[in-house]
Amino acid sequence: MSAATAETRHPGVYAEATPDRPAVIFAGDGMVLSFAEFEALSNRFAHLLRASGIARGDRVAVFMENHRLYLPLAWGVLRSGARLVAIATHLAPEEVDYILEDSGARVLVTSTAMAGTARRAAKQDVPEANRFMADGAEAGFIALEAALADQPATPIADQAEGVEMLYSSGTTGRPKGILKPLPEGTFGIPAPGYFLTAKLYGLDEAAVYLSPAPLYHAAPLMFCIRALRFGATVVVMAKFDAEETLRLIARHGVTHAQFVPTMFVRMLRLPEEARHGYDLASLACVIHAAAPCPVDVKHRMIDWLGPILWEYYGGSEGSGMTALNAEEWLLHPGSVGRARIGRIRICDADGEEVPTGTEGGVYFSDGPRFEYHNDPAKTAEAWNRNGWSTLGDIGYVDDDGYLYLTDRKANMIISGGVNIYPQEAENRLLSHPEVMDAAVFGVPNPEFGEEVKAVVHPVDMARAGTDLEAELIAFCREALSPVKCPRSVDFNDDLPRRENGKLYKRLLKERYWQDHRRGIGG
Repeated sequence: MSAATAETRHPGVYAEATPDRPAVIFAGDGMVLSFAEFEALSNRFAHLLRASGIARGDRVAVFMENHRLYLPLAWGVLRSGARLVAIATHLAPEEVDYILEDSGARVLVTSTAMAGTARRAAKQDVPEANRFMADGAEAGFIALEAALADQPATPIADQAEGVEMLYSSGTTGRPKGILKPLPEGTFGIPAPGYFLTAKLYGLDEAAVYLSPAPLYHAAPLMFCIRALRFGATVVVMAKFDAEETLRLIARHGVTHAQFVPTMFVRMLRLPEEARHGYDLASLACVIHAAAPCPVDVKHRMIDWLGPILWEYYGGSEGSGMTALNAEEWLLHPGSVGRARIGRIRICDADGEEVPTGTEGGVYFSDGPRFEYHNDPAKTAEAWNRNGWSTLGDIGYVDDDGYLYLTDRKANMIISGGVNIYPQEAENRLLSHPEVMDAAVFGVPNPEFGEEVKAVVHPVDMARAGTDLEAELIAFCREALSPVKCPRSVDFNDDLPRRENGKLYKRLLKERYWQDHRRGIGG
């Protein structure tokens, strides 16, 4: 019988029922936090937040690597009724300052691993008395462990459900703070979306969930929180490594894991003896999202692991979500699923719904509300006159209600008046055995305005050159109209794809367009 009763789900329930059971396992050194230890740490942090003047709805920023304290701190923020602002560790000091200032964070928690950036940020945004650093404190910060030790390990008296306030990845500009309404229900009862997640994927006390990505990203962070709220053990990797992932699945009896398609590609590129050298029989559910998964890649993953893959589509905004299992996907290859939260609406440029099978902007109706903090213009862009929201993606729905994404509006290339979405070419390139990663985007063309360019990370950089370029262009043209195919291919072994699976094409495009603008200016 489950340790949780009625609708109550949170780590404290399991700390009471099974205190010694692992809540979090840190893959690097094997360190384990039991549910009792996890509960005590999160309670101490909630007390520290109250002592720091944090009230319900206030913002608390966490700027840390995948640290042993990250998840208990995150739960401490949420159980105090505050808003959790997770800051990406790759950001520069001025970018960290932007998020701290924009969010209005009143507490910052960081670590010595982040000290190089942290010491140059937050000088005015967060008072010194509310700046904490783990693993030893530099000047201007308070030692986090000592501050926690001074607080009680019991729950605060006024526990309330908080909510994440995450910043978009900024693939097309400055990141946007996503402001959701604070939960109004009783503490300990998760929002309906949490129960939906647990039901879809089978998250419960018997589950062991592997998280291979940075915890500051929305999906890893919130899936870990969901797993812990339903009593699962979470295994946290410091960073993704393809073969280490397989070793951890076998060692810890991992039942659930979440990846992005680039991780699939890297696992599939492992030698046969590595891919088949580990016992993966415990795996019951492999989840993926965040970026389009090429059909060929997904077929190969299902052939390898079996029909245990789940795919979902949605955003940190939470206003809609689709999902489908492997059996559904095999009947609807390329789909990202049917609506599970909200209702899918495909609209033209005027906001009018288009017929089934017609491509248009992807919107959701009948879902939760959100806004972009301090940015009413971006909020207005995200909602049409019917009150339907969009993440900026383009797609269509088939006769069975399954959604297919074709690209993002911001990625569109206009060449000679023709609108081209590059996702098809990217997917085609990723299916080539000599391609590790690929980006397709528009670059200046004096006659057509833009032309299609590919930048490829080859499996072997020694192969980079005109022969491979010609082979890849021909490979694309075998399956796609020439207008959709790259006219040229450059090679780069460091594409700007973050651990969230998203490709930051803006950073690539800027290099080509800056040269073009200089030429015009000259």
